[in-house]
Amino acid sequence: MADFGCIFLICSFALSLGTVSSLRCEYPPGVWCSNAEIAKACQVEKQCKQWMISTNQASPVGVALYYESLCPGCREFIADQLYPTWKKVGVDVLNITLVPYGNAQETEKQGMWIFTCQHGERECLGNILETCILHIASDFSQAFETIHCMEASSDPSTAASQCCSKFGIDFSSVSSCANGTLGNKLEHEMGVMTESLDPPHQYTPWITLNGMHTNAIQSRAQSDLLGLVCDTYQGTPPPACSAVPNVCFRNL
Repeated sequence: MADFGCIFLICSFALSLGTVSSLRCEYPPGVWCSNAEIAKACQVEKQCKQWMISTNQASPVGVALYYESLCPGCREFIADQLYPTWKKVGVDVLNITLVPYGNAQETEKQGMWIFTCQHGERECLGNILETCILHIASDFSQAFETIHCMEASSDPSTAASQCCSKFGIDFSSVSSCANGTLGNKLEHEMGVMTESLDPPHQYTPWITLNGMHTNAIQSRAQSDLLGLVCDTYQGTPPPACSAVPNVCFRNL
């Protein structure tokens, strides 16, 4: 993992030993290994070689959110952490998976799934509308903008039509999906994904990082998702990561 806080320590140590010349180097040590040109200018190519992975070689960080549409903590996480981080680093750095189901339960009756949700029928409707939006949208960006709009409203289900219109999604298609067999099937799939979590989810929002959940990941994601994504990403960090504090020795 390319942890640039750790790189700072390595390069600073090299400088103290006299192995690095700072002549013609106009960059602070914290960015010496951020790309090949800076490493060359600061004469630390050898020291930085093992850390530098080009952006197009690095996979985006995977963050999955298992949530429900009326969960206050879920809505807060989307508004304060997930959406702002996504806007700052972009899709090449952050790959988001949204799973609107949360603490719902389902039973099968006559070939259809009946859902019961923690916050009532309006939450079930919000969940299935957002599931259908994820299915119908032309890409994730269009879907997430719409879902963020819904979750920022007083009632996601009643805001769905306006939010779909705002971001160019045909709400009649979303409504048909949500009220038909397709939406029922898609929401059941969200339930299967949620119930397949290992370890099993205990609350919402439930957050995984590259498929992994720990208490430390959950806590860091809810307080500083940008820092967590920047620390995890193995490619050249985007500009938004430049102001992230050093957490080199933090264990997740």
